Amino acid sequence: MSATSPTAPWRFWPRSLAGRTALVLLLALTAVQAAGLTIHALDRVDLQRFAQAREISARSISAWRTVILAPADRRGQMLAELELPQGLEATLDEKPLARLDQPPVPPPIARMLRLEQLISGSPRFRPREVLTSWGERGPLFFVSLRLPSGEWLNLRITLPPPRPWHSETFLIAFFAMTLAAGLLINWAVRRLTRPVRLLAEAAERLGRDVNAPPMPERGPTEVAKAAHAFNTMAERIRRFVGDRTQMLAAIGHDLRTPITRLRLRAEFMDDDEQRRKMLADLDEMEAMVAATLAFARDDSAGEPTVALDLAALCRTVLDEAADARPDLAEAIGYSGPERLAVQARPVALKRALANLVGNALAYGGAARLALTGPEAPRGPGGGIVRLAVEDEGPGIPDDQLEAVFQPFRRLEASRNRETGGTGLGLPIARNIFRAHGGDVVLRNRKGGGLVALATLPG
Repeated sequence: MSATSPTAPWRFWPRSLAGRTALVLLLALTAVQAAGLTIHALDRVDLQRFAQAREISARSISAWRTVILAPADRRGQMLAELELPQGLEATLDEKPLARLDQPPVPPPIARMLRLEQLISGSPRFRPREVLTSWGERGPLFFVSLRLPSGEWLNLRITLPPPRPWHSETFLIAFFAMTLAAGLLINWAVRRLTRPVRLLAEAAERLGRDVNAPPMPERGPTEVAKAAHAFNTMAERIRRFVGDRTQMLAAIGHDLRTPITRLRLRAEFMDDDEQRRKMLADLDEMEAMVAATLAFARDDSAGEPTVALDLAALCRTVLDEAADARPDLAEAIGYSGPERLAVQARPVALKRALANLVGNALAYGGAARLALTGPEAPRGPGGGIVRLAVEDEGPGIPDDQLEAVFQPFRRLEASRNRETGGTGLGLPIARNIFRAHGGDVVLRNRKGGGLVALATLPG
């Protein structure tokens, strides 16, 4: 199992802050509701038990008084005509149903049934003997009262099962309340966490464009403070980038003048070989100054984003590379869809692709571009577009694959005065792809050579 794959218990755990907060609040609300309803149910059970016991107790006393006052020959008939509640049966028998070998009625049940009233009543109505026992099956109790004539009034008492949820629509009402609370919680949490999403979107915009508009500084105090701190940070970054660009522009402008003077002086040199070398050095210096200024200014940031056909742009870059290097035309190829529309800055993206293809031709002797996408959707209509530029060169040591993206970093094994290069091609390409929301990395191919893997949002 990979490090990023969720384990089974956390499979349904939301990934967003709003989802997690809403789920925790909903679970807490459900638990509180369940606890409250359980307490209510227990209280209702106690009240039902009490009411049932009082009803059975009153009818039991009434049955005893009816039997004790009735003539001996009519006792059975009058007892049969009594309306007894559910859970109470009364019969006249010669023997008691309550048995001495069974446990007596528990004291709480005896108090609830008020059996003491039968014992502590008037001597005229007091039974000659009282036996109680607890039945073997469920809440079944026997009370046997002996009459003066020797007969026994046997009371069979069964407490009916409690009904904590009297309403048949209780569960429907419970789930309806939970659903309504869940919708309200979800709406409130998403509204409260919206500033966090806006802050993440503003940070992403700032990563693509240093001149992105500031965040609105409104809302709760904490949100307004966070937005103000973010805007302050963005302003400092813009100021730093502007100061760096202005400084490099000044240096580049000041360097052009001595380079021009040196070029004029070199024209008057008598030694043709020395003049050629000096002019070549001056051309290299001028190219480095121009590349440095272009890298510092990052002109692509001001270019508007439009819809373009990435597949056509890739073929155009490869055709131009083949025209510039006819000796390597056979080593240049394209594979991928005929058309692929993306939102991008055309000039900047063409420059980045040209840098990758140019590097592959200059240091690897081939440039085969493979375009794939979009895949691995990230949202509605979204996806990842992948570009791979392969060459047939010696590759780069694994510990240097990331170092070559540093400005002016040149590897002796592949970059030298003969091959040219300023060490800014890959950094410029990475800056452009990252400004589009993608990235560029290098990988050594198993069969030899290097591959530059670039990604873009679809």
